[in-house]
Amino acid sequence: MHLLIDNSNTRTKLALAHEDGLSSWRAVIPTSELTKETLSEALKDQQYERATICSVVPKAAALLNEYLKVPTHQITHRSDLPIVIDYPRPEQIGADRLANSAAVAALFGTPAIVIDFGTAVTFDVISQEASYLGGAIAPGTASLRDYLHRRTALLPAIQLEEPSSAIGKSTEDAMQVGAVIGYRGLIREILTEIRKELGGQPHLVATGGDAALIAQGLSEIKHIDRDLTLKGIELVGQKNHSA
Repeated sequence: MHLLIDNSNTRTKLALAHEDGLSSWRAVIPTSELTKETLSEALKDQQYERATICSVVPKAAALLNEYLKVPTHQITHRSDLPIVIDYPRPEQIGADRLANSAAVAALFGTPAIVIDFGTAVTFDVISQEASYLGGAIAPGTASLRDYLHRRTALLPAIQLEEPSSAIGKSTEDAMQVGAVIGYRGLIREILTEIRKELGGQPHLVATGGDAALIAQGLSEIKHIDRDLTLKGIELVGQKNHSA
């Protein structure tokens, strides 16, 4: 069994993969609560022979590497990847973006654009020749939602859901319109400009926590894969563990 670790700023997701792909087992630890103790609790009944870490939090990555007692690969731009990196400073590319790009090229084909709805929303662009070209980064839906609540006296905290109307009949409804319908406008405009420069008919694949909600109002996005990052971690891990 292959332990896959997706360590983001908000959550650390653990999954197992076997020869046939991802298993059904999952565990999630808030990254702020990541310790050797919480890892031991999450993994206490699991067995694995190797591990691959995809981390954008250096302190957490150090903890994970220290904790794991099996052969471990941490994804970086120096990993043996199934894509080529065409980017001036490849060390600046987040490991999650590399994993997403590897997965979309292998599973959907090229050219492709991945939109990952996480703490930030990231766009990653892969050329017809399977080269990572770059992308875009914007605030995530949670960032926008929480900012309004924290920075104003009267706007409440809300849980994102599809607005029933574009004309809000309450403060909460009006915030949903801005956070969901308005956010789709941001996504659509960035996609439009990227597609102009990229050319062709790229595969558009969404992943991340808010992918289903936001993508359901964007006809351009044909594919949603909540496990895309984990699948990319597995692909890169397989390639590097066998090297």
